Formats: sequence, structure tokens, C-alpha cells
Amino acid sequence: MSAFDPVAGNGDLHHRAGSSGRKQVNGRRAELLDRLRDLFLAEGFAHFTLDELAARLRCSKSTLYTLAGSKEQLAVLVVGHYFKGATASIARQVAEVSDVHARVRIYLEAAAEALRPASREFIEDMAANPATRATYESNARAAAEEIRSYIRQGVREGVFREVHASLVAEMVSLTISGIQRGDIGERTGLSDAEAFAALSRFLLGGLAAEPSNVPEHTRNPTEES
Repeated sequence: MSAFDPVAGNGDLHHRAGSSGRKQVNGRRAELLDRLRDLFLAEGFAHFTLDELAARLRCSKSTLYTLAGSKEQLAVLVVGHYFKGATASIARQVAEVSDVHARVRIYLEAAAEALRPASREFIEDMAANPATRATYESNARAAAEEIRSYIRQGVREGVFREVHASLVAEMVSLTISGIQRGDIGERTGLSDAEAFAALSRFLLGGLAAEPSNVPEHTRNPTEES
């Protein structure tokens, strides 16, 4: 049996302590990001100063500086955190179904649910800030690509009629943006949830292939790019 090496033993203890400490720090950081996300979603963020945010969260200003070096960087971080969580939640729900028709419906329903907490103040502040708007636009493009992939799959399987997948996806993306900004609700009187439900029915009804025309073999989408 080899002799106990006190240096190696202490190093192992320090490693475990350091790992535990990092987990605690990361846990506190994640909790703080969640609280900032909820505050921003409810009230927007443009009008807050760092001092006001620290007071609302009952933390020190220096604690906020551990997340970001400025208010704008903090806004970008929190908006990114929100979209990352929303994207992960939507992906989990979509992954539970294999039928492409159901995937489109569930994707839109999950997107509506993820956006439900976002106040008009948050949407307007996000759109007015070039840095946060870039994050929003990046996620909107990703959503359009996701819808586009479902449409292509549905056309290949003969579930959807032959359509220009990119055009339909862009139309859906623009409509989602209009719902988020409040334009659709203002013009139609629909709530966001009602607007998303109507969009889902309209999209799936318009894409559905005629039963008598559904081919037995796999079809290719009209548009591949």
C-alpha cells in the first residue's frame, strides 16, 4: 500500500471545494438572471438604472457588475437568457411528437406560451435597442427556419400541398412579429393567444393536402433553398 500523500490529498479537497464553490456561484448567477428576466418581461428595461435594478432585486450594484459591465450589456445578456430558455422549452415540446402536422401546431402554441409573459414595454424596449433587437431578429430568423423545415418535411411526406416553403415561413415570421409588437391585437381585437391559435388554424388549413391528391410515394419540396 502506498503512503498517503498530503499534498495530493489537500489538492483533491481544494478541487472539490472549488468545484462546489463554482456550482454555488453559477447557481446564484442563474437565479439572478431569472429574476432579471422576469422583471424585464413584466416592466421593460429601458427606464431602469443599475441602481434601481439593484434596489428592486435587493442586491448590490457590484453584484450586477459580475453579470455585465454596463446596463446595455446586461440588457443583451438578459434578453439572450430569455430567448435561450424559450427556445429550449419549445424544442422540448416539439420533440415529443413526430407527426409534422402536430409539430407545426405545437410549435406555434409553444411560441405563444413562451411569449405570453412579455409585456408591450419589454417588446418595445427590445425593438428600440439595436443590440437587443439584433438578438430578437436572430431568434426570429431561427423560428422562420424551423417553420420552413417543417413545411418541407410535410411536403415531402405528402401531408402538405406543394408550396414555396421560404415564402410561407417568412409570412409566418412576419405575422408572429406583428403579434409580438401588438399590431395584430390592436387591429383585430384578438389577444395574443387567440391570434396564435388563428394563425395555426389558417396555416395548417392552407397547407393541408387534398386527401385524394396525397401521393403514396415521398415527394420533394417545391423550394429547396
